[in-house]
Amino acid sequence: MPEPSIFEKSQRGQRGVTFPPSDVPSHGPVFPVNLLRSRPPRLPQVSEQGVVRHITILSKGNFSIDANFYPLGSCTMKHNPRINEQAAGRADFTEMHPYQFDEDCQGTLEILWRLQEMLKEITGLPAVSLQPAAGAHGELTALLVFAAYFRDRGEKRTKILIPDSAHGTNPASAHVAGFAAVEVKSNADGLVDLDDLRSKLDGSVAGMMLTNPNTLGLFETNVSEIAKMLHAVGAKLYIDGANLNAIMGVTRPGDWGADAMHVNAHKTLATPHGGGGPGAGPIGVAADLAPYLPLPVVEREGSGRFVLKASSEKSIGRVRGFAGQIGVLIRAYLYLRSLGPKGVRSAAENAVLNARYLQKACGDILESPYNGNTMHEFVLSARKLQAETGIRALDLAKRLIDHGLHPPTIYFPLVVEEALMIEPTETERRRTLDEFARVLGEIVAEARANPDRLREAPLSTPISRPDEVRAAREPDLRYRWPDGDQAAED
Repeated sequence: MPEPSIFEKSQRGQRGVTFPPSDVPSHGPVFPVNLLRSRPPRLPQVSEQGVVRHITILSKGNFSIDANFYPLGSCTMKHNPRINEQAAGRADFTEMHPYQFDEDCQGTLEILWRLQEMLKEITGLPAVSLQPAAGAHGELTALLVFAAYFRDRGEKRTKILIPDSAHGTNPASAHVAGFAAVEVKSNADGLVDLDDLRSKLDGSVAGMMLTNPNTLGLFETNVSEIAKMLHAVGAKLYIDGANLNAIMGVTRPGDWGADAMHVNAHKTLATPHGGGGPGAGPIGVAADLAPYLPLPVVEREGSGRFVLKASSEKSIGRVRGFAGQIGVLIRAYLYLRSLGPKGVRSAAENAVLNARYLQKACGDILESPYNGNTMHEFVLSARKLQAETGIRALDLAKRLIDHGLHPPTIYFPLVVEEALMIEPTETERRRTLDEFARVLGEIVAEARANPDRLREAPLSTPISRPDEVRAAREPDLRYRWPDGDQAAED
């Protein structure tokens, strides 16, 4: 049975906390009378034990990386080392005032400066800003830098080219930055169609947003040629860093000819991910774009003193408050320091190894629409299974929940019918991958033997299939006390 809401568990007279008597002398109301409530708020009345049990029961219904395999494609849901959480939570960092003088926070500024230097090395780009708050924010920031660059040169460029397999945030970021998004088709191998790209290149193009490896998990082997084609018409190449987990320490976008990219610190660098935050999406840019980076950036003076540079003639200005999401950035720094250069490369290599192993294990279960060498993630398709049984990717995903496995991303990328996008990450062991493949095979067999059972899945959860569209468009987040219920008024 579903756990009742905290309001439904309310019982008149129950208390979860006891406040000491006020020791503040009362000489009339502290607040203006017109701002005071006429009666107490109708809050649930629950004992401390009742609250603890309620929260614990709810927590058992959660999926999390701590309890479940989480192969969410394109999101890099990997284990977060707990020591990083402990270190980033030190009062030295959490209690620092955002307007602290530079001389009073040299240690923190040095950490941020060193992280900038590490990201320069990983991306192969000579200038970095830690300001952006997440991946899509990094995309937008890079495109605003592009816009400022061309505006400074007196060039009117209106278009951003985006592959048809791109993340949905790419065209959204282009639009918000003031550009028109123009789609570039994929070829039969799932890579950018160079002929289609060539047909759309002219002086109106400001740049191209390219995810590499792409969302099919395939490495764009023509990336250097793409960069040359863009540069030939004066346009820029932006790399969406969502899939950096596959290549960090192995190859660098700056060496391909990339002009800018973002790094998802909250994904690639093992900081908390999901639930809407926190996040950090630092961007790196080529030397000619460096003057337009958002501020502040951390610089080291000749004396060795670290300072926040807060003004620059051509900068696009702030895109986030203060110096960025410091808690996430500190975790990213700690993660990179703990791995070291060899460890960073090993993480990428193991991510690719796990994905290729799991793709091979699933090869006889569902169709692989593209046969190229995948990187850290791969895409399966349930289109043949749907034609045979009527069972869709959604039904497979829902049934995985009954087996204690978080569903992979489904119906993305859009270029694959009935897509399941799977990323095991480098932190999972082979036994977990084998179990996922075994369960997926069992579910596909069940789809042929008893398809109605899958249409009803999940069967082990209090709520099976909510109307997700209505929940998003018509959220009802207010509890309404039954008429005449006075349980919370005393």
